[in-house]
Amino acid sequence: MYINVQILDMDTMIPEQIRKNCDDGYTIFLNARHSQEQRLKSYYHAIGHIEDGDFEREDVQEIEMRAHG
Repeated sequence: MYINVQILDMDTMIPEQIRKNCDDGYTIFLNARHSQEQRLKSYYHAIGHIEDGDFEREDVQEIEMRAHG
């Protein structure tokens, strides 16, 4: 497994997005409009989703409750 990180201009309401790639790697998109500190928090949040296997789950509300709980 690999993790690719991209920093892109996105809507300021979106801190990060994660995509599972077809080769079982992941791409994390971080918002270039956020501070370095916020991007780092977003990166670790995304890593937590990957480590917890959240891409194998279906209940988005449960996933976010566990991630922020």
